[in-house]
Amino acid sequence: MRAGAAPRPLPLRLCAVPSARAGSGAMLRLRLLTWDVKDTLLRLRQPVGQSYSAEAQAHGLRVQPQALSEAFREAYGAQSRRFPNYGRGQGLSSKQWWLDVVQQTFRLAGVRKDGVLSLMAENLYRDFCSVRNWELLPGAAETLSRCCQRGLRMGVVSNFDNRLEDILAQCDLRQHFEFVLTSEAVGFAKPDRRIFEKALRLGGVLPEQAAHIGDDYTRDYRAAREVGMHSFLLRTARQGGHPEVPPGHVLPTLSHLLALIEKE
Repeated sequence: MRAGAAPRPLPLRLCAVPSARAGSGAMLRLRLLTWDVKDTLLRLRQPVGQSYSAEAQAHGLRVQPQALSEAFREAYGAQSRRFPNYGRGQGLSSKQWWLDVVQQTFRLAGVRKDGVLSLMAENLYRDFCSVRNWELLPGAAETLSRCCQRGLRMGVVSNFDNRLEDILAQCDLRQHFEFVLTSEAVGFAKPDRRIFEKALRLGGVLPEQAAHIGDDYTRDYRAAREVGMHSFLLRTARQGGHPEVPPGHVLPTLSHLLALIEKE
């Protein structure tokens, strides 16, 4: 099903889940889970700077990965401030948005050959839609499969461009989701409440019957709660907890969500 299409009718099953409120014995009655993707279900196999450096080397250029990582952060930040949400509201396509970011990254790192810049940008834009640049986080496939088996409906709510459908399909995850909402397609980026409200409409559920899972406190955890949904924050042991998130809302791994859902 494409983003924006009406969800196909499925038999619904209420899934009893212990309340995420720390120390509470109350039960949630969940019908829908929505998921962030990057750094929640999928992550890059290697740092951006390494990928960009390898592309430069293929064209006979030597640029250090660290320099490219720093340049990427600067170029990405500037482009995001100037043209939010991939420039959707300013007439840009997400592809052109990304081509500009890639070329500016190399320029900031000292590359000035315009012909090579254009070619490298096209190659990297295509490569980052490929499964060879992405890997599943531990427990992602198992958690999604078991949630589906328990009758939970699922969708994606992600600040991503329209390549996400293909990336999910290549990573063998697309079949788990009734809908995929990208910020580019919807026109609103998290933490804007409207992207969550659209997900609730597609799922045909009330906010209290849905939970969102993501790795960002502002865009995922807090934004979902502000529309009345439940939410869980994925935080690895290395990251530690978050001062404003109760421990019972924190998932050290995705498999911890599975344990909550299966605990009757």
